[in-house]
Amino acid sequence: MEALIAIGAGIAVLCGLGAGVGIGIATAHATDAVARQPEASGKITSALILGCALAEATAIYGFVIALMILFVL
Repeated sequence: MEALIAIGAGIAVLCGLGAGVGIGIATAHATDAVARQPEASGKITSALILGCALAEATAIYGFVIALMILFVL
């Protein structure tokens, strides 16, 4: 039973991997967009920050679920 709990927590933590990849791709595209249209950098930056915050929230939710799996079950 303990091994299954550890495996479940490990899978829940993998949300951070997806969030990291997503933030990296978004930053790369935002940098490319600013390089193409520097006058739109304000709008691009605000959209990038909003998207990164949402992706990071997903990673935090996965971490919280992993902690709940480890310490509640």
